[in-house]
Amino acid sequence: MSKIKVLIIDDSALIRQVLTKILNSAHDIEVVGVAADPYIARNKIKRFNPDVLTLDVEMPRMDGLAFLSHLMRLRPMPVVMVSVLTQKGADITLQALELGAVDFIAKPQIDIAQSFESYTEEIISKIRTAAGAKISPSLSKPQALFTVPPKYPVDEIISKPETPRIRHFKTTERIMAIGASTGGTEAIKVLLMQMPANAPGIVISQHIPATFSYSFAMRMNQLSPMTVFEAENEQVILPGHVYIAPGGYHLLVERSGARYICRLNQGNPVNRHRPSVDVLFRSISQNVGPNAIGVILTGMGDDGARGITEMREAGAITIAQDERTSVVWGMPGEAIKRGKIDYVLPLYEIADKLISLLEESDTHSI
Repeated sequence: MSKIKVLIIDDSALIRQVLTKILNSAHDIEVVGVAADPYIARNKIKRFNPDVLTLDVEMPRMDGLAFLSHLMRLRPMPVVMVSVLTQKGADITLQALELGAVDFIAKPQIDIAQSFESYTEEIISKIRTAAGAKISPSLSKPQALFTVPPKYPVDEIISKPETPRIRHFKTTERIMAIGASTGGTEAIKVLLMQMPANAPGIVISQHIPATFSYSFAMRMNQLSPMTVFEAENEQVILPGHVYIAPGGYHLLVERSGARYICRLNQGNPVNRHRPSVDVLFRSISQNVGPNAIGVILTGMGDDGARGITEMREAGAITIAQDERTSVVWGMPGEAIKRGKIDYVLPLYEIADKLISLLEESDTHSI
């Protein structure tokens, strides 16, 4: 079996050296070249034909986003961004994911060599996932959703997109729960852009680190007709609002009198993740039951498969993204294997299905 060929693009000689050492330690990965800037990288891509690129953002002569944009237009291929753990780094990384990057890994801030060594398992896992990822899948039916939207600073106030339809729901008791990992930030964006402003409350567990989750929530708030937050502890879940788990915290839904609230904790990682989709879905099964709808989207691994099974057994309706439109079909695929998924749908059909299910349930409850 041939090895996964990786080209490392980073202007730091130390980062190039450490990444090379880490990736070459895996039996199925080979670093075929390194490049200090995109111009050198362009020639080495032609020469070595790598399977995956790692790409820094801030580099001389051409920044990583400009290079990524050209690459995805002319020669689409799997790219894993190497990003700094800062607000600016998070904003730029989310733009890179919009442009087509599969995933990202974080640069450590202190003691680079030692910190990168501790990231060995994560880096190798993400390179393997990227090598098998679908690049440029047909995610969105309306063409406007698939184009890259304008870039705004996260603190810039812009008007909300107009809601294309007015829907009337009995939203008080309904909760929608979404779980995702690799490829999930873009899948969630496509889904939220299609949801009406008055839809029932939505809670989301996306595998994402701290800092990045705040930027992601702010970005979704700009693009979605609904109001999107990074969830806070004991925050009341309201119709027309979306609550995204903060990086480093599990998000649970609990009942408080007649209301549902967000509950955050920093318990042990579950399935190696915090936030974990299983933790969110399990809390939904226990506290919301048949009033919930669960959606599991693109992502590596099996986080969420057990939880969405428990949701179905508690009476909830369950939906999984199909293989064709998933960047990585690990999580939805594992959930489907358990036999508790009601609908397997392409991403661009999920919002319509959610809306029709909500309207149908409201009609039956009259």
